[in-house]
Amino acid sequence: MSVDFSGLKALNAAAADRHILDLFASDAARAQSFSVEADGLLFDYSKTNIDAAQKASLIDLLEQADVAGKREAMFSGEKINDTEGRAVLHTALRNLDGDDIIVDGTGIMKGVRHVLARMDDFADRVRRGDITSSSNAPFENIVNIGIGGSDLGPVMAYEALRPYANGPQCHFVSNVDGAHIYDVLKGLNPLTTLVIVASKTFTTIETMTNAQTARDWLVERVGEEGISRHFAALSTARDKTAAFGIDPDLVFGFEDWVGGRYSVWGPIGLPLMLAIGPQHFADFLRGAQAMDTHFRTAPWAENLPALLALTGIWHNQVCGHATRAVLPYEQRLVRLPAYLQQLEMESNGKRVSMDGEDLTFNSGPVVWGEPGTNGQHAFYQLIHQGTRVVPCEFMVAKYGHEAGLEHQHELLVSNCLAQSEALLRGRSLSEARDIMSAKGFEGAELERQARHRVFPGNRPTTTLAYERLTPFVLGQIVALYEHRVFVEGVILGINSFDQWGVELGKELAVALQPVLAGTESSADKDGSTQSLVKFLKV
Repeated sequence: MSVDFSGLKALNAAAADRHILDLFASDAARAQSFSVEADGLLFDYSKTNIDAAQKASLIDLLEQADVAGKREAMFSGEKINDTEGRAVLHTALRNLDGDDIIVDGTGIMKGVRHVLARMDDFADRVRRGDITSSSNAPFENIVNIGIGGSDLGPVMAYEALRPYANGPQCHFVSNVDGAHIYDVLKGLNPLTTLVIVASKTFTTIETMTNAQTARDWLVERVGEEGISRHFAALSTARDKTAAFGIDPDLVFGFEDWVGGRYSVWGPIGLPLMLAIGPQHFADFLRGAQAMDTHFRTAPWAENLPALLALTGIWHNQVCGHATRAVLPYEQRLVRLPAYLQQLEMESNGKRVSMDGEDLTFNSGPVVWGEPGTNGQHAFYQLIHQGTRVVPCEFMVAKYGHEAGLEHQHELLVSNCLAQSEALLRGRSLSEARDIMSAKGFEGAELERQARHRVFPGNRPTTTLAYERLTPFVLGQIVALYEHRVFVEGVILGINSFDQWGVELGKELAVALQPVLAGTESSADKDGSTQSLVKFLKV
């Protein structure tokens, strides 16, 4: 069903000259009316130009698109990924104590919990030193080799939860560029290193190339007979993992109803579990489970994923802002913008609807960002004074983890709040003139200097606030964004759970390898590619 944005566009056009500050002036309770709190998360979207009528029309989109029906279809195991004929059940991985879910006539929760129990046991034994290397030494370092969802999720969560990491140190390799794995391995001792290969099919070319390099590195020190003590796999291809030399007891599989970018909750999260321990990993799952429950039960007007999605729809499809910046004022969320790039752009970067017809509107936005305050000294210039409006999504905690550094956290929070206030208020030309006049400027030079110091303001932001970045809270945040992507995808009428756009480049890369090796001709390639091959061929 195609959703009609024309009514919302008309409402936006009618309010084109309105300043967001006018909404606060006309409604003393706006900050409360346009904020929602759930399980300790506060989502404030009052600094957007959405008024009560527009909000009601946005919520009506949820009814038009039957988001409620499709939400239950997802949670109940229906095959909503219909281009691949798959259910979408990453939520089952954190369904710690909920009802069974039936897929193709079979309950899946027993299997999910069995794999989680195996992960718990393995992590406990590695952390205690019961599972050791070929030299009988405890593992001090974990090297996770994956790419895409098999890398972005674990590395994001590991960085975020470093205060809880008391197990082996984790390292992550993803890029097929040999520099990546070389730089990771050169500082490690093979005798105390466990390598985890994360590839569902055990055929992902980047991952398997890096895995073979790691294997060769280990064989030099531990020999072929020791390899099985230094590898684990996150894969369903047990024949291939066995051929690689991995002990079947150290292979953890997951089903095809878990997409890569949604997979950190299960075996793909094993390096995180090894680092923070099974109990903290369970807290991470419980945070996501709490968000699942909230998403399924809260009314739309109080539903965090729905409201986050609707602000995204408003800014992109209605207002025409093609990009959004994710700005966590939390250094340990340094990899969250990159994680959300994949989650959102791979999910909703589509051009056809579920029925295969061309979309008549833009699909997902460009997602990017950096932690504050680093971004303030990099790209905030464009956000404040550039010609394009970039909706910004701030995140900030009430408390940090660092005892004795409370003054730095206070400075961090003040910067976060100041940036959203500055984007809202701006600075008028008359205010800029007063500032420059006080500095002694006059006449035409006063006017010129003042214009450089004008801030348009009226630039929309949202803020997600929480008490402290714990495993539970991280689980909430990641699940919140997963469900936001789902809601936006349903409204846009697209399939958020396939990713055909990554396939063509992979196929062409495989075809180009023998061309670069000189065993096949480049005659069928375009002129540019032929010229580049000639230049780059070794």
